[in-house]
Amino acid sequence: MKQAQFERQFSADWQWLEQQFAVLEKLRPGEAAQDPRLARLPASYRRLCHHQALARERGYSISLIQRLDDLVLRGYRLLYRPRLPVAAPLKRFFLADFPRAVRAQWPWQLASAVVFCLSMLLLWALVRQQPEMIYALVDADTAQQLEDMYHPEASHRSERDSNDDIVMFGYYIYNNISIAFRTFAGGIFLGVGALIVMLFNGSFFGAIAAHLSNNDMHEPFFTFVIAHGAPELTAIVLAGGAGLRLGWALLAPGPWTRLDALRKSAGEAMPVMYGAFALLLLAAFIEAFWSPRLFEPWIKYSVGSALWILLFGYLFAGGRR
Repeated sequence: MKQAQFERQFSADWQWLEQQFAVLEKLRPGEAAQDPRLARLPASYRRLCHHQALARERGYSISLIQRLDDLVLRGYRLLYRPRLPVAAPLKRFFLADFPRAVRAQWPWQLASAVVFCLSMLLLWALVRQQPEMIYALVDADTAQQLEDMYHPEASHRSERDSNDDIVMFGYYIYNNISIAFRTFAGGIFLGVGALIVMLFNGSFFGAIAAHLSNNDMHEPFFTFVIAHGAPELTAIVLAGGAGLRLGWALLAPGPWTRLDALRKSAGEAMPVMYGAFALLLLAAFIEAFWSPRLFEPWIKYSVGSALWILLFGYLFAGGRR
């Protein structure tokens, strides 16, 4: 077959490929991968490679071979484009997907926060007014241990070294994530399990804070917890809201069966849980390496307040366009 006949027979195919390549090359990698036009390319690309081989074998002109070489290379780059690096989806998750998922589940997150805050304030007020009420929640030995831990003159506050920080970092990760997981899993019991965990954690925090305040140990306590409390308490509340979402799916499955509703709600809640686990890792790091440091109280309060403001601003505004 002569070159002129060869070009007349297949030039329409090449022009169509050039048009498709021009459009797809302007898209981002993720968008191009989802474009339906890309699904039509493999068969056309195989024919193009066959045409390229024929042109080379038959000794057609350099200009035609270069045109086909260029098309083959462009098609290869589109069809075998490397996957996005791990950093890209992680960045998208933390900058947009996670805060959007939290806001999408705001009724359950609000319910979880209300239960936690009300129980905390109630026990705070009770223990402040009646100090002996602390022993309804913890025994005398636990109360004494807390007093020793947060006493302004406690030796461990100045003797802690880097090895202790690393050990406590691992302990905080295990403890915090186990609480969050139990809170989330408790939602399976019609949401009651999640509510119980939120009630207990809120009550415990309020009672301990009030007990230490009654003993003039409020400053060591609050300067210790204010910074890591932002990601830690927020993550626990988010896990409680995700658990309530599971419970609501079982109570009111709507048009789905309860099993299907549970699967659907679990899929919606998992982005929140992934973000909560990340917040708990951050909280463990702060609690191990920052919270024990003996800086001036105004520095600890300033850093802690900034973390609270930044975190709530991130959850409220993250992912908005």
